[in-house]
Amino acid sequence: MHLDFQNGTITLPFITFLKDKDMHLSGPVDFRPKLFSALRNYDAKRFKSDLIAGIVVGIVALPLAIAFGIASGVSPTVGLITAIIGGFMVSALGGCSVQIGGPTGAFIVIVYNIIATYGLQGLAIATFMAGVILVMLGVFHLGTVIKFIPYPIVVGFTAGIALTIFSTQINDFFGLGLKDIPSEFLPKWGEYIRNFGNIDWTTLAVGVFSLLIIIATPKISKKLPGALIAIIIVTIAVWFLNSAGGFHVETIGDRFGALPTDIPQPHGFELNMATINLLLPSAFTIAILGAIESLLSSTVADGVTGSRTNSNTELIGQGLANITVPFFGGIPVTGAIARTMTNITNGGRTPVAGIIHAVVLLLIFLFLMPLINLVPMATLAAVLIMVSYNMSGWRTIKAILKNPKSDVTVLAVTFLLTVIFDLTIAIEIGLLLAIILFLRRVMENTQIKVYSEQLDVAEGSEATVHEVLDVAPGVEVYEIDGPFFFGIATKFDELMRNSMATKPIVRILRMRKVPFIDATGVHNLEILIKSSKSEGIHVVLSGVNENVHRVLDNARIEELIGKKNICDHITKAVAMANSIVAETHATKA
Repeated sequence: MHLDFQNGTITLPFITFLKDKDMHLSGPVDFRPKLFSALRNYDAKRFKSDLIAGIVVGIVALPLAIAFGIASGVSPTVGLITAIIGGFMVSALGGCSVQIGGPTGAFIVIVYNIIATYGLQGLAIATFMAGVILVMLGVFHLGTVIKFIPYPIVVGFTAGIALTIFSTQINDFFGLGLKDIPSEFLPKWGEYIRNFGNIDWTTLAVGVFSLLIIIATPKISKKLPGALIAIIIVTIAVWFLNSAGGFHVETIGDRFGALPTDIPQPHGFELNMATINLLLPSAFTIAILGAIESLLSSTVADGVTGSRTNSNTELIGQGLANITVPFFGGIPVTGAIARTMTNITNGGRTPVAGIIHAVVLLLIFLFLMPLINLVPMATLAAVLIMVSYNMSGWRTIKAILKNPKSDVTVLAVTFLLTVIFDLTIAIEIGLLLAIILFLRRVMENTQIKVYSEQLDVAEGSEATVHEVLDVAPGVEVYEIDGPFFFGIATKFDELMRNSMATKPIVRILRMRKVPFIDATGVHNLEILIKSSKSEGIHVVLSGVNENVHRVLDNARIEELIGKKNICDHITKAVAMANSIVAETHATKA
């Protein structure tokens, strides 16, 4: 393997990752980690800024990694291992200079459900497969395309995840002491309601006190990590409270026992077609969710720092991180917006800060894990309740409710499916619904006009000089204003059938405003030309752009219609049509 820091390229056997910005699926693999370009002119001043930012982000990430691990149904150790290994790889191999990777709240719901259904082995396989999907998305230059997922879908399932995370913390926050809580939303709340008489008021007081500290800390200083401040203060208070006797608040040590301080040995897992088929939907959900969250985070970071993220490299880096962490028992990794912004506000500007953040977490893992055992579960619940509030985006939802009904419908359906069913179904149906509504909107905005007798050449354009063409009787002009894809092809076919009461001599298809044509459009056009020929009707195409012309050539439409019948301007098409009509009348006479 050859590393070239000067040119920002990596050369591997059989594969070369270039600096090319080609966005075609068949182009070279676009893998240019930002770390290599950052190290070109790296100096002590930059290292000092990255060091401070990395330490701060590492401290901020500590309670979140622990809380996300526990909420996902695994131990706090797994959350930390994920943040260490995944965070290191995202920074070292990613396409964003300031991205901080690790476990995030968005994955809690899907991870919890996978573990409940398929166990830890199933989670490892699904995470590995998601990593492969992410790498393929980056390899095939789909980093930019992933950003086109409709915003109402993102808001809908993010809000649904936020409500689900909030729901999972009620037991620990109120000290209900429930075991084997249903994973489904409605049965879970039914269990809570039946047991609200069992509230442990000491635990609730600890949770409320923790929440108040988290809320108040940013008002004092936005640079102070409220979650960490709450954990330190409340852990000390609860330690004295538990030592004094008479009261006892459950801690991490009470639930999980003594936490290990050794990095787990890599282990494998069995992968076969049956398992792949079973877990592919979950893996797809993890991959799409990870791609959306990481690219959203990097987009926000670019807006603040003025840098430019390589989306394809970012996806490949995220994918490699998710391929690796399952071998160490980790959970899915993605870019974390809150930690990334913390990195930026504390001076981090290169991936070195993210690597330092991972090293800080590793040192805490190796030397301070016994202290983690003392953290109250109610405090972690307060941390996650605050995370769910910040994720909810209720202000954004309020704004979207003023948008067209289609956007509101997509948001509502995605939200309800996320909460009541699961994230996999929500993303799949949400995307399907968005596509259907998009096609409907395109069809509504695409017009097919019919002209006879006279035609204004400049109509529908910004031209100020109008040229009116006389269209001979027996000539019909159909203008398609929009893409000629399967929905419009059907609409055009219906219009043609309805206008066949009076059979013309020439049909002109004006296609100046057709940006592309798909297989259905080509098929319908072919049928139209053949049926028109059989009825003695000439077909002339006008204003065909280069892209559409190429598609028609490949489909042999030019051979079918005749090269002379494809005109570059409507003036020529109308003149040809009028001439054909005149010849037809002369022949009959």
